[in-house]
Amino acid sequence: MKRFLSLALVAIMLLALIPAVSLAEAVSAENLAKYGLDETLKFAETRKITVEIYDRSVDDGPQPDDNMYVDFIKKGMLEKHNVEVEFVRVPRWTEGTDIANLLAAGSAPDICITYSMDVVNTYGQMGGVTDLAPFITDLEAALPNLFGTVGTELIWWNKDPIDGHLWCVEANRIDSWQQNTFVREDWLAKLGLSVPTTLQEFEDVLVAFRDNAELLLGTEAAKLIPFMFSYDVGFRWQPILDSLTPDTFTDRERFIYGSDDRKFLWPAAKETARVLNKWYNMGLCWNDFALYDATTIGTLEDDQLKAGYVGAFVHNSDYPYRNGTDSIHNALKRIIGEDAAFVSVNPFPNETGEVVRYAPAKASDRKIFFPYTNDEPVASLLYLDWISTFENTYFLQYGEEGVTHEVQENGGIKTIGVSGAKKMNSVNNIDYTITINGQNLPDPETKINSLALSYDNTDPRYVELFVHHYLDYDRLMVPVNVGIIEAQEGIGAELESKRNAILGKSISAPVDQFDAIWDSGVADYLQSGGQAIIDERIAKWTQFYGDVDFLQ
Repeated sequence: MKRFLSLALVAIMLLALIPAVSLAEAVSAENLAKYGLDETLKFAETRKITVEIYDRSVDDGPQPDDNMYVDFIKKGMLEKHNVEVEFVRVPRWTEGTDIANLLAAGSAPDICITYSMDVVNTYGQMGGVTDLAPFITDLEAALPNLFGTVGTELIWWNKDPIDGHLWCVEANRIDSWQQNTFVREDWLAKLGLSVPTTLQEFEDVLVAFRDNAELLLGTEAAKLIPFMFSYDVGFRWQPILDSLTPDTFTDRERFIYGSDDRKFLWPAAKETARVLNKWYNMGLCWNDFALYDATTIGTLEDDQLKAGYVGAFVHNSDYPYRNGTDSIHNALKRIIGEDAAFVSVNPFPNETGEVVRYAPAKASDRKIFFPYTNDEPVASLLYLDWISTFENTYFLQYGEEGVTHEVQENGGIKTIGVSGAKKMNSVNNIDYTITINGQNLPDPETKINSLALSYDNTDPRYVELFVHHYLDYDRLMVPVNVGIIEAQEGIGAELESKRNAILGKSISAPVDQFDAIWDSGVADYLQSGGQAIIDERIAKWTQFYGDVDFLQ
C-alpha cells in the first residue's frame, strides 16, 4: 500500500507543479488577459458551463446530475477556476440521436460527448461546432493535465488535414476492451464438456446445452437459450467475424470498408451472419432477438442471464462481473448456487489457427466537442484539464477509501459494491472522466492487481481470464485521418437502421432464404449511400497514401 501511495503522490505532485512552474513563462500575459484569466488560471468573474452526462437509468443509483461525484466536480471547478458547472442528462442508448436533436435546436450543453463522428462532422460542416484549434494553440501550456492524460496525438487527431479545423478531441481509450465470449462453466462441468477452442467445438457445446435442457434446468427446460445475442447483433458477432476475416486483410481494405462500426461491410460479414442463421435454425439462439431495439429491450436479456437460462453469450469483456452486487455473476450465485458462473472462453481462431481480435485504434472512443452555442470555450477547456488531473480522476474512478474501495498491500484497488448516493452510474465513472476510458493508474502492476479485485465477490481467476482474452490477442487497427468523408454525412442513422434490419431478417430467415434476403438487403444498403461512401474512401486513401496496402 505504501508503494502505491508513494507512486500516486509523486504523480500528483509532478502534475501539480507543472502550472506553477510553466504558466507564467509559457502562456503569454496577452493570452491570459485575452481570456480573462489570472496567472493561476482563475477567472476574475464567475463563468458558467453546462456538461453532457449520460443517463443510464440505474435503478439503485443516484441521479447522474446530482450525486457525490457531481458535487466533487462542481466544488473543484469553482475553487480552481471560478467556473460553475451544471450537468445536462442525455439518455445513453440513444445519445447519437438525442445530441443531434439538441444541436439542431441550439440547446446542446457547452461540452458534448458522443461516440458518433458523423454527428460531429455533420454539424461541424453546418457551422454548428466550435473550432477548438485556435483556443488549444493559445492555451496549450495551460492544459498540462489534458495533454498528459489524453496525449498530443489524440488531442490533434481529428485536425482536418486540409484546412486545419479541429471540431473534437478524442478521449483516450486506455484499454482496448472488446467483446468476449462467455460460457456457463458449471454447465460444462455438469455435462463433462471441455472448454471449446474452435468454432465447431463451440457449436457442439451449444448443441449439448440444447439437448440436455431437462438435465440443466429441470422443469424450466423450455426456457433454456443455448446462445444469447440481442438486438445489436453487429456488436455481438465481432469475435466470430474477426476469426472469419482473411489474415491478409489490409489496412487499406479496413479503411475502405470501415465506415460501419459493426464491420458490416467487412468480407466476413455474410459468412458470420450465415453461421448465426444456421444456429438460429438449429434452435440454439434466442428466438425473439430481432423483436427489440435499444429503446425496448430494457433488462429482458440481463434478466434471462441472471435467472440462469442462458448457456453462452458474447458481450463486453467484463459484462458478467460488472455492476457490483447486482452483477450477473452474483445473481447466478444467489439464484442457482455457488458453482454457477460464466467463464470467458476464446473459441474462434482464424484460418491460420491464431486467435486475432481486431481492436479499434485509440482514436475510436468518445468525441468531446463544443457546439457553436458555447460562449465559454476557455472555461470548457479548463474543465477538460481539471477532469484529467490525476487526483481528480482517481477520486472519480474509485471514490472514497474504505467506502467504495480498499487499497491492498500489493497496491491493488479493491472496489466495494455500494448502492444509493455513492454508487457509480458507469464502470469506473467513465461518464464523468470523459477524457479517458479505462482505469488511470500509475503503473501496469497496480493496474493488473486492481483489475483482479474490481468485481464484487468475483474470484480473480475469472477476471484474469477475460483480461487475457482481450489483451493478448488484440491486433490494433491503424488509425487513418483523411478529413471528412462527405458521402457519410447525414446518413449514418439511416444506414445503421438498414444494417440492423438486414441482420435481423437474414439471421432469423429459413436457411434456404438466407442468401436472397442478405444479398437484396446489402444491395439496398449500398444503393442508399453505402457504395458512395466506399468510393469516396477509395479516392481519399489514394489521395493521401497512394497505392500502399499497409501503413505499418
